[in-house]
Amino acid sequence: MSDELDAQLESIFAARDRENMGPTISALLPLYDEHPENPRVLYELGGAYDTAGEEATALRFYERSIDQGLVGDIRRRCYLQYGSTLRNLGRIEESLKVFARARAEFPESAALGAFEALTFHAAGRMNDALASLLILLADHVSASELDRYKPALRSNAEYLQSLDAQQK
Repeated sequence: MSDELDAQLESIFAARDRENMGPTISALLPLYDEHPENPRVLYELGGAYDTAGEEATALRFYERSIDQGLVGDIRRRCYLQYGSTLRNLGRIEESLKVFARARAEFPESAALGAFEALTFHAAGRMNDALASLLILLADHVSASELDRYKPALRSNAEYLQSLDAQQK
């Protein structure tokens, strides 16, 4: 992506109003017309539609941005927003698949793990939801009072995961 296009996208998002995404979408559409296959443009337009409450429209842009080769941290963010939007639309199994794919690509992402836990909860997999949050605590939170209990947190997480595994 060109530096100029990147700067245009940054400028558009610096001016956005999350309560009124119409102007942001209007500013992005000409860039989309000029660059209809650019993964970053597709992602940003999807995110704008998502924030505007147009989740079904957003999904198409998220899917296309991933298919067009979105990379790096923006790809991670796209997965998070895509999986979360699927969950919000009640498409829980699809959301679980997106988060599984995302976690395989970005295993150290605490944000993906937190939103995956929400999807486990929405799927009725309460033990997996809590277990995944315990693992996030053990892996990503450094606090002297917590550090000595990390093995216990992981052990409890494994136990909770085994309970949901028995129910499948």
